[in-house]
Amino acid sequence: MKLHNLFNIALLCLASFLVEAQQVWTPDNGDGTFTNPLMWGDWPDPDIIRVDDDFYFISTSMHYVPGSPIATSKDLVNWKMVGYAVDRYDEDERYDMQNGQLYLNGSWANTIRYNNGKFYVGFCTPYGLGTETGHFSICEADKPEGPWKRTIFPEYLYDPGLFFDDNGKVYVVHGQGKLLITELNSDVRSVKGKPVEIWNKRFENSQTFGKRFGMEGAHMYKINGKYYITCPAGGTEGWQVCLRSDSIYGPYEHKIIVDDNSSYPPNGLHQGGMVQLKNGDWWFIIMQDRGPIGRVPCLMPVKWVDGWPMLGTEGKDVITYPKPNVGKTYPVMVPATSDEFKGKKLGLQWQWNHNPDDTKWTLTERPGYMRLKASQAKSLKEARNTLTQRVQGPSSEGSVLVDITGLKDGNVAGFGVFQFPYAYVAVQQEGDDRKIVMCNDGEIVETVDALKGNKIWIRARVMDKDFTARFYYSLDGKTYSPIGNELKMGLGLDWTANRFALFNYSTKANGVGGYADFDWFHFTGK
Repeated sequence: MKLHNLFNIALLCLASFLVEAQQVWTPDNGDGTFTNPLMWGDWPDPDIIRVDDDFYFISTSMHYVPGSPIATSKDLVNWKMVGYAVDRYDEDERYDMQNGQLYLNGSWANTIRYNNGKFYVGFCTPYGLGTETGHFSICEADKPEGPWKRTIFPEYLYDPGLFFDDNGKVYVVHGQGKLLITELNSDVRSVKGKPVEIWNKRFENSQTFGKRFGMEGAHMYKINGKYYITCPAGGTEGWQVCLRSDSIYGPYEHKIIVDDNSSYPPNGLHQGGMVQLKNGDWWFIIMQDRGPIGRVPCLMPVKWVDGWPMLGTEGKDVITYPKPNVGKTYPVMVPATSDEFKGKKLGLQWQWNHNPDDTKWTLTERPGYMRLKASQAKSLKEARNTLTQRVQGPSSEGSVLVDITGLKDGNVAGFGVFQFPYAYVAVQQEGDDRKIVMCNDGEIVETVDALKGNKIWIRARVMDKDFTARFYYSLDGKTYSPIGNELKMGLGLDWTANRFALFNYSTKANGVGGYADFDWFHFTGK
């Protein structure tokens, strides 16, 4: 056996060992097959492109910062984070949690394309969730790691799908129910023409037109001279539709290309994008709603039947498939989770609940620790610099070790599960006294008084079967005690799923600047 083959086998074994050590979900079965989902967490509204030998996947992240997460893969099965298209949102002070908040705003329904050496990401920001008007944004960069330049359009193009035609023209297909196409100028930084309606039919169910369900989440392709638009319909329990025409402005015919909920009933596979391999094969990444855990991406083969891209096997999802034929075998890889906080830059697995106050967090004041300095807030909902990452299914556990030496009067520092409702375990300081509290959606459920020592270990465990989270603490890192009650995880913040969260805020003005040092965050999934 050649030396480089032995080296590749060693790399594969090492990668598999590292993944197993963290017990993180991986779709790669190690035998040439994969099992959906690709990521067992919240990676909604997927879109996908290939640039040479690399695939790039983008997802929606709404108010979380940085926004518009981008992952990369060599084989469509094994993924790692590469960056974000949005560093922060500067168009409204409420993204800084000044005079209010803008939960559920930010980036919706991302689209990614590559053209003439540039990467482009588009998304919409809706109206009615704290703002009176919505808008559309385009971000552009020479490489997916950035830096990215964002242009905010005055126009509101809902659920946009960016499309570069082979005649040099640039379009966005967009809309909800009624689908429209708007032409952009060649620099992709402004609108050129007025929107043109191309579709205005709704569905009663996947087989019948009616009044109940419109289409949205559109992405456009040109294949063998024909224009294709893929769209979901039917909501959480929905299906995927494809439109086809000889002209970009129609008329369009339609076909249901997948209608299946068997992998996680009653929720159907709906919304996503497709990509062609170098060998000519096509694959589709499509999402499935899995409740408070999130909307997960699934990978399905495309079989062309009478000029239509049919997904799965005979239009159904068989969950486990042979891996895409990309000509090589690549190591098992998953997006990062656990963090020892040893670097000078924040890991790509982390996002803040709004724009962070960069004066209130540091990885360098005490190397090897994430130091969170308290700003004033009434509760966790209003607290700035809440640091989050996705919970995962089928079950997952997050643990932290916190040094509380630097807390001040009024500080509340700890770890929990963030959504609306939320729950956490924290150290609460009042004067010189400290106590451990378990809070469930604003209510203190249990208190352990007279905390001695300067360290606390906190653990949260989530399950997808009953969508609950349970909480534990330890004073020695060995023996954990349950505390409080269970969180019934919900989706009060629509479409954003639950997240593990590190935080430190102060209910009193004189506590501002008190700090908590997080030594590490450890993730375990099953």
